[in-house]
Amino acid sequence: MAKKRVVSTTINGKSIELLCEPRQTLLEVLRDNLDLTGTKEGCSNGNCGACTVLMNGRPVVSCLVLAMEAEGASLETIEGVAQGGDLDPIQQAFLENAALQCGICTPGFIMSTKALLTENPNPTEQEARFYLAGNLCRCTGYDKIIRAVLDSAQRRQAALAAERQHS
Repeated sequence: MAKKRVVSTTINGKSIELLCEPRQTLLEVLRDNLDLTGTKEGCSNGNCGACTVLMNGRPVVSCLVLAMEAEGASLETIEGVAQGGDLDPIQQAFLENAALQCGICTPGFIMSTKALLTENPNPTEQEARFYLAGNLCRCTGYDKIIRAVLDSAQRRQAALAAERQHS
């Protein structure tokens, strides 16, 4: 059995140190050690995107990342998306557009959407479909999800315009 190691990282804006075995995936540590169960386990081989989190702002499938690779990184999980009691515009758009059903894929889609909108605040439908191609859904079909992504882009643009107007 390999010796456990301390990993210093930031998760959802909080600096933490965690103890993990070299073989443990980031997904295992998030769910089992840190009780951040919003990140879902789907395929465990990187094909479905259900376990997507942001690492240094980029989407990664946490089932393929070793927890030790998070040393010094900034991580964001689905638990860090909402601000206080208010849903993020992405979460609100998914809810209002009925872009979820069983919920296993939803956190991964939301995290990937957040990364997409950071890179491209106003994507076309084709750009959104291409960017989210690594996230699979078995229940809803993709039209509602893409509708929610485009809706959330509009919501974010409106929120930014309102902020600029008030400053």
